[in-house]
Amino acid sequence: MPYRHAVVRANYEDLASGGVLHSAPGFPAFPVRLASEMFQSALALRGGGPALVWDPCCGGGYLLTVVALLHRRLVSGVVASDFNAEAVHLAERNLGLLTATGLAARAAELDERAARYDKPAYAAAALAAGRLAQGLSAEGGDVRGVARRADVFDPDALRDALGGLRPDVVLTDVPYGEQTSWLGPGAEGGLGSMVRALGQVLDEDAVIAVAVRGRKVPTDGGPRPHATYKIGTRTVALFRPTS
Repeated sequence: MPYRHAVVRANYEDLASGGVLHSAPGFPAFPVRLASEMFQSALALRGGGPALVWDPCCGGGYLLTVVALLHRRLVSGVVASDFNAEAVHLAERNLGLLTATGLAARAAELDERAARYDKPAYAAAALAAGRLAQGLSAEGGDVRGVARRADVFDPDALRDALGGLRPDVVLTDVPYGEQTSWLGPGAEGGLGSMVRALGQVLDEDAVIAVAVRGRKVPTDGGPRPHATYKIGTRTVALFRPTS
């Protein structure tokens, strides 16, 4: 399927993982244009905006951070959660880049590394941090973000992680056994169990957008998606909490 929302093939070099945005082994990035398409398709299904966006399998928080930087005016805040404590720590660092203070500190860090190691890549990343800061300021300023540990299969743990927040859109790239795998006591339930758990904590008008590898969405006996589409090697499924 061709892109319906992210129709412009933009230059996303400033958002590359490991440049301005933090990375670590075992925490993969996500195609930036597809992230934009997922968010916009979910928002179109939900209607309205801006949206509080939640990734309950956040990994390093790359997907959330990219979406907030690309679509600041349509994002009221972001919530990251994951069963893996190391992932939550990395996500906190990336969500910290959704503020002017965080981007300024990152630019200074990269400039210092450029001077210390005489590596042009660090200097280029420092300039990219400056451009991201300018864009963030122009589009509405700092984005409120929180990162917390929670088991995506446990509705009570998810409620605790949300702390009263009511996400409008869920965006997540689920584990598929390459660099990441499902974790936690309910891991054998897979995608179906995750969607059921999310449905117990979300409002009825929320939308859940899930990316999976391959042509089919393994619902594992869970709710059926409201719609699906395939781009590249991934299929995106859109669910309603009451599906």
